[in-house]
Amino acid sequence: MKRLPALAIVGRPNVGKSTLFNRLAGKPLAIVDDRPGITRDRREARGRLGDLDLRLIDTAGYEDAATGIEARMRAQTERALQDADVCVFLIDGREGVTALDQRFADILRRAGRAVVLAVNKCEGARGDGGLDDAWSLGLGEPVPISAAHGEGMSDLFVRLAAMIDEIDLEVAPAPGAPEEPATADPDDADFDPDAEIAEDEGAPLRIAVVGRPNVGKSTLVNALIGDERVITGPEAGLTRDAIAIEWEWEGRRVRLHDTAGLRKRGKVDDRIERMSAADTLRAVKFAEVVLLLVDAEQPFERQDLTIASRVEAEGRGLIVLLSKWDLVADKQARLAELREMFERLLPQIKGAPLIPVSAVTGRGLDRIMPEVKALHRNWNARVKTRDLNDWLGEMTQRHPPPAVDGRRVKAKYMSQTKARPPTFVLMASRAAYLPESYKRYLINGLREAFGLPGVPIRLIVKAGENPYATKS
Repeated sequence: MKRLPALAIVGRPNVGKSTLFNRLAGKPLAIVDDRPGITRDRREARGRLGDLDLRLIDTAGYEDAATGIEARMRAQTERALQDADVCVFLIDGREGVTALDQRFADILRRAGRAVVLAVNKCEGARGDGGLDDAWSLGLGEPVPISAAHGEGMSDLFVRLAAMIDEIDLEVAPAPGAPEEPATADPDDADFDPDAEIAEDEGAPLRIAVVGRPNVGKSTLVNALIGDERVITGPEAGLTRDAIAIEWEWEGRRVRLHDTAGLRKRGKVDDRIERMSAADTLRAVKFAEVVLLLVDAEQPFERQDLTIASRVEAEGRGLIVLLSKWDLVADKQARLAELREMFERLLPQIKGAPLIPVSAVTGRGLDRIMPEVKALHRNWNARVKTRDLNDWLGEMTQRHPPPAVDGRRVKAKYMSQTKARPPTFVLMASRAAYLPESYKRYLINGLREAFGLPGVPIRLIVKAGENPYATKS
């Protein structure tokens, strides 16, 4: 069995690494802007160049810094170098070779990885000077390209193919392990997040971690997977791209998305933050279960409720994590207070798990994945039609639908049309007159009777066809 070759795109800031990453991925996954330093975490995706299937790694711009965000970004780039089979070292043809390019070339030589030197922004004749300078780096013949316009991709393919042919990509499967099936990629534009996939088909469980800025999302992700995979720090807004992390929990494949913090729309006036917010909402759309991180000291602010409502509207399972729980004094009383507040403010997702956690002390982290597994099972739940209609009879007998204009709405029968999330259709006479309060009564009853806490439930009310409607 062969694995995909890992291709890391590296270089100093603002040379076009994310543009090339998007070009090879075939879709705009990484945020791109003219300002330097946009990419901070390393991002991975499947890509293709010619007939080469690749595991792409986009990296932050390499800078000399001993402390601060730049130092943490550099550490992520160095990790990408360790994981890569081949590196594309990108320089800016318009600016030529800089001192930082020369230092990074020395690092690449010491790393012992196969390197393709690519000179970007060579459309027209503006990059000719930089192309000549690139020979001074001592990394072989430079390849002129334009990531923005797709020029030079055939030359890049020839160089990469020759290097990859010399790499041993064979992976010995574990004894008794079945061959891994091909699975859908959540970054694929044709991927359907609501398609019903059986767990035994090997599809990864897709989880998104969301919340306001600086509530500890990246710290939580690192603590869960046991690795410094994403950049953390006291600064708000560190994460910009929604970073997908492949993980395994108790033998189950997991795709965990760390996302940028979401602020109120009216406070967002920066283009990068708008793109980060769009990336976060896209991660929610493609998730199956969403972990909403809420600051235990400032809980359930309006933005928290807005995010939770968005998750419910997308039909995703929701788990609320109360972060920084180690700073809370009277924990039992505070938890009861927050549970009451949550149930009151978000009745549409009543019963969603509420877990106090602390990424610093590790408290509550062991509860997260079992709750995710249980919630995911409920999100996939199906109820037998016979059980549904027995339940419907009891509910309508206990509390009949109200009369409207002197005529009662009559519930006839109910069936489940789909899962992910559970969706039910109620056939009733005068369906258009059934009030929202009665629909909520039925939804709460479904949640309680069939054990579906924290799962969005869709109830569609339809009227049967009138056989006499077309007769005069």
